[in-house]
Amino acid sequence: MDKRIKKYTKKDGSTAYKFQIYAGINEQTGKQRTTTRRGFKTVKEATMALKRLEYLSTQGMIEQKKPNENITFKQVYNDWFSSYINTVRESTWYKRQKMFENHILPTFGKYRIRTIKTAQIQRAVNGWFKITTYNYKPWFNYTNAIFKYAIKQGYIKDNPATRVIIPKNKEYEDKSPNFWTKEQLKMFFCFIDPKKNLEKYTLFRVLAFSGIRRGECLALTWNDIDMQKNTLSINKTLAQGIKGKLQINNTKTKKGTRIIPLDSTTIKYLKLWHIQQRREYLMLGVNTSGNNQLLFATNKNTFRSLNTPRKWLYAILNRDDCKLPKITIHGFRHTYASALFSAGATIKEAQELLGHEDAQTTLNIYTHVTQSQNKEASQKLVNYLNF
Repeated sequence: MDKRIKKYTKKDGSTAYKFQIYAGINEQTGKQRTTTRRGFKTVKEATMALKRLEYLSTQGMIEQKKPNENITFKQVYNDWFSSYINTVRESTWYKRQKMFENHILPTFGKYRIRTIKTAQIQRAVNGWFKITTYNYKPWFNYTNAIFKYAIKQGYIKDNPATRVIIPKNKEYEDKSPNFWTKEQLKMFFCFIDPKKNLEKYTLFRVLAFSGIRRGECLALTWNDIDMQKNTLSINKTLAQGIKGKLQINNTKTKKGTRIIPLDSTTIKYLKLWHIQQRREYLMLGVNTSGNNQLLFATNKNTFRSLNTPRKWLYAILNRDDCKLPKITIHGFRHTYASALFSAGATIKEAQELLGHEDAQTTLNIYTHVTQSQNKEASQKLVNYLNF
């Protein structure tokens, strides 16, 4: 019996044979390369297999495992994520991390990335679509990003995600536009009594008449308001960091740092709220005389939750006597943009006021708004002709 053939005992107690032979030099490391075969029932079987491999080795025909051949989806994700965190803010990469941990990695993480097929991804996307009409798209997009990264790194040659058919929710796509008309906005403010809820009234007034983002609004301090020039300075935003901790970040984009003119009525309510806030905090023993005092804060003078404006909004929209179409907090930003376009503002002017880095983003809102308005105008024509 060849000395390279060894007898061993398998887990089930049975006897088998194995061998290890020299298979050349590893090109990357320069070290000797070996290959092992096991599981032969007899010495004869092992000997025949050994001789066959020796022949193949001399012909350079032994197929070796390629580096990273068994790398899993999760391992590729870890590589990708270590680079990704250097390109975005903490609040952004934390959200992405949670997205992967909660939805994507449980689905694909344990599988070797080269073995994942289009059908497997399609089943996952179909399953995501059943549980959410919105989030399934970013979940798929970031799954696709990992496969793209794997191709760049040479782990795979083909991206199976490119052949996935993305489901479409017609009911979701045909939903009401996420903005209000001038009349609807005016009606909304009728549901808030500034004498009883001045802070709430002022917050929504600022959102509607400046078009700022939710995080920008909740990060505002009184030194951002110029009561003489009637302007609002945007230079920071409130965001959620690791473990949900609220923190102040720079604006979303370079163009996000901007100065926005305010109307005299909004300034009036800001002045009234400034006086009332000082009075209320004084009763609580809190000094609010500093310029860095938040416009909108909790009773403990800390950041308000990013969910607070949404809760205030839906408390109104869910009232039995409120017949307004539902919009999101971001819908106030679109309402502002709609009003700008209706007033004759150019795309460039709207871009500057909204703080969009790319004019295409502004143009997308303009297109969406005008399409909705055209649809309404067409329906009015149908109702008028009526034959």
